[in-house]
Amino acid sequence: MLAAWLRWAACFGIVSAVICSYSEDQCSWRGSGLSQEPSSVEQISLRCAEGSLEWLYPSGALRLSLSPRLPSGSAVAGKGPGRVTACVKPAASFQGAQIYLERDGLLELLLSEADSASLRARVRCFSWQPQEKTALFLQSTLHQDISRRIASFRYELRGDWNSRLLLPLNKLSVEGACRPCNDTEILMAVCMSDFVVRGNIQTVSNDVEMQESIIGVSATKIHRQKFTLFQPVDRSDELRGSIRTMLRCGVKPGPGSFLFMGWVHFGEAWLGCAPRYRDFRRIYEVAQQAHENPCEVALD
Repeated sequence: MLAAWLRWAACFGIVSAVICSYSEDQCSWRGSGLSQEPSSVEQISLRCAEGSLEWLYPSGALRLSLSPRLPSGSAVAGKGPGRVTACVKPAASFQGAQIYLERDGLLELLLSEADSASLRARVRCFSWQPQEKTALFLQSTLHQDISRRIASFRYELRGDWNSRLLLPLNKLSVEGACRPCNDTEILMAVCMSDFVVRGNIQTVSNDVEMQESIIGVSATKIHRQKFTLFQPVDRSDELRGSIRTMLRCGVKPGPGSFLFMGWVHFGEAWLGCAPRYRDFRRIYEVAQQAHENPCEVALD
C-alpha cells in the first residue's frame, strides 16, 4: 500500500501525467489502459446516484471522484449533500487492479485483486461527511500479459437528498442488520422504502459463502415496488419474488402474513423492516388516531 501511495504522489507531482476525463452521461465511464502512460493518473468525475466503471487492460492509475447530482427542487439542492454513503460492487471477473479509498490524502485498501476472485463480487460500502475529501484510487497491478484483464464495477450513492441513507446503513451494518424496527421506523419505512409488500414466507435458502439468506415471498398485495421485483408465476395471479438479508439474522420460514419493506441494492431487494401485518395495522391505526402518520396507506 505504501508503494501505491508513493507512486500516486509522484504522479500528482507531474502535471503532464495527469489526465482529466468526464463521461458524457456523467454516470458511467469506460476506457482503456492502452492509451495511458504506465506512470500516469487519469482523473475521472462521475455525478450520478448510480453507474459503472469499466477499465480495459489496466495500466497506470485512475482517480475517481463520486458526487451526487441533486434533484431540482430538493430541500438540500444548492446547499450540497450531507453525509454520503457509496457502495461498490466489483464484477465477478474483476482483474488487473486494486481499489483504494482515498480519504483526506490517506489510502486504505478497499478491494484487492485477490479479494475480487475469492469473494464473488461482494459489495463494499463507505461513508463520508461533506468536509471530507474522498475518492476511489484504482492502481493497476503488474502482469506480463494484460490481455483479457478488465477492472469493472458498479456503484451506488445514498444520502439525505433521497431520504434512504439511514435504513440501508443500519441494515447493512453488523450492529443493525438484525435489529427489529421500532414503531417509528416502521411508519417511516412504509413511506420511504423502495418496496412495500404484504405476503407470506414460502422458502428461506442460505448462501454461506456470501453470508446471505434469500427469502422466497408470495405476495398477496403490493403497496409499492420501485422496480418489478414481484412477478406472476406460470401465468397465474400469484406474485412471487425474493428478498435478501444477512445470514446471521437467522431468518426461518414460518406461517403468518408480513409487511415486507426495504430497498433495492444493485438490482436486488434487501430487507429493511418486516413486521407481522397485524402488528403493522395496530401501529398504523394508533398513529392515525393521533394524527402522527407520515403518509397514508390503504389498509385491507
